Amino acid sequence: MKSSPKVFFLLALLITGGISLTSFQQDAPPYQFPYKKAGLTEREAAAHLLSRFSFGVRPGDVESVVNQGLESWFDAQLNLKTGDKKMEEMLKEFPSLKMTNAQIVETYPKGGQVLRMAMREGVVDKDVQEDDKKETREAIRAYMEKNGLKSQFELMKDLGSQKILRAAYSNHQLKEVMVDFWFNHFNVAASKGSVTQFVTSYERDAIRPNVFGDFEQILLATAKSPAMLNYLDNSKSSVNEENMVNAQKKQVARRDEFIDTLASRMKNEQIKVGKMQGLNENYAREIMELHTLGVDGGYTQADVTQAARVLTGWTVNPQIEYNVNMKKLPPAGRLKKMGFVIEDDFVFAMNRHDLGEKKLMGMTFPAGGGYEEGVALVKMLATHKSTAKFISKKLATRFVSDNPPQSLIDKMAKRFSETNGNIKEVLITLATSPEFWDKKLIREKTKSPFELAISAVRATNAQIVAPLQLYQWVNRMGQKVYDYQAPTGFPDRGQYWINTGSLLNRMNFGLTFASGKLPGVKLNLLALNSNHEPESAEHALRIYSKILLPERELEETIKRLQPMLNDPELEKKISEAAAKTETARKADEDDEEAMMGSRNRKQMQENKKNEEQMAANMLGQVVGIIIGSPEFQRR
Repeated sequence: MKSSPKVFFLLALLITGGISLTSFQQDAPPYQFPYKKAGLTEREAAAHLLSRFSFGVRPGDVESVVNQGLESWFDAQLNLKTGDKKMEEMLKEFPSLKMTNAQIVETYPKGGQVLRMAMREGVVDKDVQEDDKKETREAIRAYMEKNGLKSQFELMKDLGSQKILRAAYSNHQLKEVMVDFWFNHFNVAASKGSVTQFVTSYERDAIRPNVFGDFEQILLATAKSPAMLNYLDNSKSSVNEENMVNAQKKQVARRDEFIDTLASRMKNEQIKVGKMQGLNENYAREIMELHTLGVDGGYTQADVTQAARVLTGWTVNPQIEYNVNMKKLPPAGRLKKMGFVIEDDFVFAMNRHDLGEKKLMGMTFPAGGGYEEGVALVKMLATHKSTAKFISKKLATRFVSDNPPQSLIDKMAKRFSETNGNIKEVLITLATSPEFWDKKLIREKTKSPFELAISAVRATNAQIVAPLQLYQWVNRMGQKVYDYQAPTGFPDRGQYWINTGSLLNRMNFGLTFASGKLPGVKLNLLALNSNHEPESAEHALRIYSKILLPERELEETIKRLQPMLNDPELEKKISEAAAKTETARKADEDDEEAMMGSRNRKQMQENKKNEEQMAANMLGQVVGIIIGSPEFQRR
């Protein structure tokens, strides 16, 4: 009987003391993947697992997962026990990633705020005219440099760069996939003026730590984040005057110390004090429709209004948002007695809260309640049976199919309800289901532009030295990361991404990337084939299809792609490189006297360079065609 590679791998670890038999048995996950019943080999199953729970298969990944054991790899991705030191080292060059919101607001101010500061200090004339734009910009640029201020473009550059690097190189692939999933689910658009400065902490503090926990945790964290509070305008929502109780009317009339102090300080900083604007239902509607229950979740417009009333007073700490030094605030204990809640960047402003009774979806909130009403509402929504179904369907759509089987959704929703919405348990239910391994659903998902770009990097072992260019290519292919305007987030369906224009963009990306013409990205295609040059373009197509599309039936794909190798442009480029090599060869033959001289050595070097260029051109075209092909577009 032949032993599997996995057996040898485990035996080697046992012999060398890498693990003990007991520890291995204890660490083995208590579940198994039913891929054999679906007719998949272990390698095919590993490739499928990687295609869905990572940002792409790297050379050697299939072997690694098979050796580790599919279930053990998945369990290790779910239960991260070590840090990612190499990744943390990469991210050190982006200082904003570890800044607090207050530091970001101070360092990356809004354009209008910088202009006011420059005017106040006499750097820019208050009566600046339209014709003086260039001079004004130069003056402001110098002012910012002198004061250590940076543009918000630099802030977004850091954010986009870290996302590219984490997705491409992090060992915690499933976590990065889930960060992407949840950010899209709880979408905010960075270009909304009052959101830009808070997106970094939103992903870092609200999304990233909660991707595998109970759903209630991530729902509450996003609800209290300045990015979400500003994006969906709950920071402006306050009690309507007609709904104020008498005690509250007196409170608002005399303007308590907190608001008086704030108004005074903000006036000094030339920032307008926002008056109570009345009830805003934007966030209440989206937390029910998009974040929890779904559009058919069993609520009414009246429920939305009542939820908005519950959430009045949930706002952003003005000290953070406006970078105001609030030394004269009442003591924290006194604010607490007044009903205020201050948690870092979040504030529950009692004077803005609707103190009346509210009723929604069978739940009653008695008059006189405060912050705890909103927490109770979040808990109710997070654990509702409609939420279990809605979140399960979104996860199944992301990891299985654009139209996932109802049987799978039902199993996941059941587990969601049994575990108080524990995402880790729901993902295990998904991954151990026969539906996940159904051959008909393998490679049914279409990669988004971001997934395409990152999977190309991973499949070719490319080195990203300047992430911004790749980030901009993703934007060009139709996915403005961190800036999808609608609260729905990017649709997770193939038909949204695939049309004539997008297919052309994807093919252009593949050719640009693989030919080494994408600035900031380096790759060595020959190294993928142990530095062996293919004999021809057709030979290269066969070799590199196997490398880039592991564990797939490739004959039909090769047949479809082969005619593209005869594209006139491909022939032209290869011919030009070949002509240069032939000219150099003839020149060498005609100059026998220089056979042993420096000229010959120089000519030989030029010949070699031309030959390498010809091979690189050919390989770049072939690999670019594969990356731009429909087969590589699927995961």
